[in-house]
Amino acid sequence: MTMNSTVSTSQGFLPQARHGSLESSNVLASNSLGQPELESNGSNEVELISASWNQDYGCFAAGTSHGFRIYNCEPFKETFRRDLKSGGFKIVEMLFRCNILALVGADANSQYPPNKVLIWDDHQSRCIGEFSFRSEVRSVKLRRDRIVVVLEHKLYVYNFMDLKLLHQIETLANPRGLCCLSHDSNTFVLACPGLHRGQVRIEHFGLNVMKLLNAHDSHIACLTLTMDGLLLATASTRGTLIRIFNTMDGTRLQEVRRGVDRAEIYGIALSRNVQWLAVSSDKGTVHIFSLRVRVAGEDSSSHPSPAQGLALLDQNSSSSLDGLISPSTSANPGSSLSFMRGVLPKYFSSEWSFAQFHLSEDTQYIAAFASQNTVIIVGMNGSFYRCSFDPVHGGHMLQQEYVRFLQTESRPG
Repeated sequence: MTMNSTVSTSQGFLPQARHGSLESSNVLASNSLGQPELESNGSNEVELISASWNQDYGCFAAGTSHGFRIYNCEPFKETFRRDLKSGGFKIVEMLFRCNILALVGADANSQYPPNKVLIWDDHQSRCIGEFSFRSEVRSVKLRRDRIVVVLEHKLYVYNFMDLKLLHQIETLANPRGLCCLSHDSNTFVLACPGLHRGQVRIEHFGLNVMKLLNAHDSHIACLTLTMDGLLLATASTRGTLIRIFNTMDGTRLQEVRRGVDRAEIYGIALSRNVQWLAVSSDKGTVHIFSLRVRVAGEDSSSHPSPAQGLALLDQNSSSSLDGLISPSTSANPGSSLSFMRGVLPKYFSSEWSFAQFHLSEDTQYIAAFASQNTVIIVGMNGSFYRCSFDPVHGGHMLQQEYVRFLQTESRPG
């Protein structure tokens, strides 16, 4: 599939991209961009189009029918909002807590259609760069040094400073825009669907290593990486099993079960210390699982450095994986019939969720980990929850906070 992209930069921030072409992507530069008009007063009738976490789950961005809003999670607070006359945004991608965002207009946006990516500088309240494609943009992912634009059949990887195209990756049909990145500065790992059903492609760009994982029998529905990119969690369109993989050699390290019935997985999140995994689905329950994946020499309260992890994983011996599996048994409950593993159907020997929080089934939710033993949840109905779970006994989580964030009248000063 041939897919042309056009890149524009605004004078005074990003260096101009060089004229010319790279394979099927044409990279052009100009010194002017049409700037969106800001509304002085936002309308009360606001529809939530999208919600997404920033890279460390400390904030989330809400794309609305009138623009976008940014919220801090702990403590919960609206940080800022921008209401535009042209309409709303279906993608609002943050870069940690800095002033640069990537925006993709919703279908009803009169100025920015869904085949354009805007690089927005909120300090200047204007666009400083723009990517245009022939087809709809499915997602955008940011690192401090890279911009990744996901189309239905292709990924484009750009250098952040000069918007130069660095890589193109072909994928199976990817309407969800599935892609995830590592965010530690000394490793760059990217995971996305491969060219076959249930396959995940992992790129270790710094090591010039590419790995293909046959993660599931069904199509991939959701995936996420640890901050250092050493571990990958995946779910399929069946939505029953979540699997954890070593991204260096493709070994499956753990498998947990959300349920027996088919479900649509909305999100997977790993805690910073890789001790817990959260899953949200259309069944209305957020599940928390205990992970027995560890890096050698690290306890559960500390975060391994990428250098240590890569050194461990790069050894070509079976012992290199031993450090990734904690000798302690998993805290997740199993079936009372698990002693008949290999005789009864597989779900009898599965690891089930350690803690749960029940929500309504008619809304899409995403979940992430906040401070110790705390889970934050954002719903597409404009709801925000903060819950706590017992790290020893698990069970039902306790609701600590509830906010209807689209209806908050207090704006940031």
